[in-house]
Amino acid sequence: MSEFTELVDAHYQPLYRFGYSLTRCPERAADLVQETFCIWAEKNAQLKDRSKAKSWLFTTLHREFLGQRRKLARFSDEPLDEGVAAESAPDDGADRQMDGHRAVELLGEMDEMYRAPLALFYLQQHSYKEIAEILDVPIGTVMSRLSRGKDMLRKRMVAEPSSGPKNLVDVNPELFQKKNG
Repeated sequence: MSEFTELVDAHYQPLYRFGYSLTRCPERAADLVQETFCIWAEKNAQLKDRSKAKSWLFTTLHREFLGQRRKLARFSDEPLDEGVAAESAPDDGADRQMDGHRAVELLGEMDEMYRAPLALFYLQQHSYKEIAEILDVPIGTVMSRLSRGKDMLRKRMVAEPSSGPKNLVDVNPELFQKKNG
């Protein structure tokens, strides 16, 4: 398998999820990822340290997003897709999964200044240093945006709780009564 194929296999999904968290549009996210890999194909020889390929790809995707955003001079308001929310939601309980879905939904509604670092940190597990490199901002800015973004997200989670059921009994009370009744 070629180096390029291995790179695509290893990083396509995380790049797509990051692109989707930025654009909130499956087609635009796929286009961003494709453009990122096209740029890699043209310029990968310039990268001396291959261990930094992941960071380089995320940085390139983010810069492409910013460039496209400037060209469009507007930002899409399409809602997050449930499929992407399900991928990032924990599946160790109904409450946590619904909270995860709600958190990703609210993340999609946040300003890009906070959404990008939160998505990179929580959904893609990048370090502060990597996020600073990707977004081309100082590490202190990353830390403050993450802190403010988490606070904003937490407040919205409390103020606008999910409308879904809180436990299995709420979903199907008859099931509970038959087993325990």
